[in-house]
Amino acid sequence: MSTASVVVIVIQLVLAVAVTPLLIGVMRTTRAGLEGRVGGGVLQPWRDLRKLLAKEPTRAPGSTPVLALAPILLMSSSLVLCALIPLVSTSALPGVPGDLFVVVSVLLVGTVALALLGLESGSAFGGMGSSRHMVIAALVEPTVLLSIYALSVPAGTSALAAIVQARRADPASLLNPVSLLAIFALVVVVIAETGRLPVDNPSTHLELTMIHEAMILESGGRDLGWLELGSWLRLTALLGLVANLALPWGIGSDAAPLTLLVGTLAITVKVLILGAALAAAEVFIAKLRLFRVPELLAGSFVLAFLSVSASYLVF
Repeated sequence: MSTASVVVIVIQLVLAVAVTPLLIGVMRTTRAGLEGRVGGGVLQPWRDLRKLLAKEPTRAPGSTPVLALAPILLMSSSLVLCALIPLVSTSALPGVPGDLFVVVSVLLVGTVALALLGLESGSAFGGMGSSRHMVIAALVEPTVLLSIYALSVPAGTSALAAIVQARRADPASLLNPVSLLAIFALVVVVIAETGRLPVDNPSTHLELTMIHEAMILESGGRDLGWLELGSWLRLTALLGLVANLALPWGIGSDAAPLTLLVGTLAITVKVLILGAALAAAEVFIAKLRLFRVPELLAGSFVLAFLSVSASYLVF
């Protein structure tokens, strides 16, 4: 791996870890303002993480190593995801497999880690959350593959960096029907994968409606801190991917210092704006009933399938 590759990866990881709590703070503050509440401020997630990571984890006697390994696995897979997705630069990184199928596989690792954590608790709520989580994952993963694959047809490759670079070089491709269908399907997938409304409510404490929260009920202290940060990093990575696929301007094409600086500022602004827009939209929508969620995800799969079919007709 070259020095440029290491520099780009380090910048993306540092950026993701630094921006992620700020993103969550912006989303919470935006939602609180629209709901007429004061909120904890944009820096409150940083304070929460610092408090959690300073506490010793609480684990029930007789628990298996899954309870300790699942948070680390989720956090590690989220960091790998941030390293693989082209957030700051589209320069080719030798030794870094930024292929679509590798990224989806890494995403699935974190999904399985969360499901195993929910099952490890042995409680009814943990098992319920894990089963719901895996049902959603089974519907989400094919849509991710199809939607990005539709965007990869004009580029002739499944490498995400090359796809973003090809879309930036051809601005006309951003507004064609194939692109719009694929991006819309991908947005629905990101909402479902990260547990946002209308699929899941990240602020709920009602047991019968919980999905993500049900799987982490038995975790506390440092374990809960890693789980929260890992889940937030997945949101940052996926929002960054959508931002660079829909609006590929600002992202660098090499590893020059000025290019990386511009790319860092561009992805930070785009992710924060997307996060604020997502939080604002959540204020005006309600959570879907559980049995209506597969209908929504099936609709996004149909859109992704149509975008793939249309891509072969157009290109």
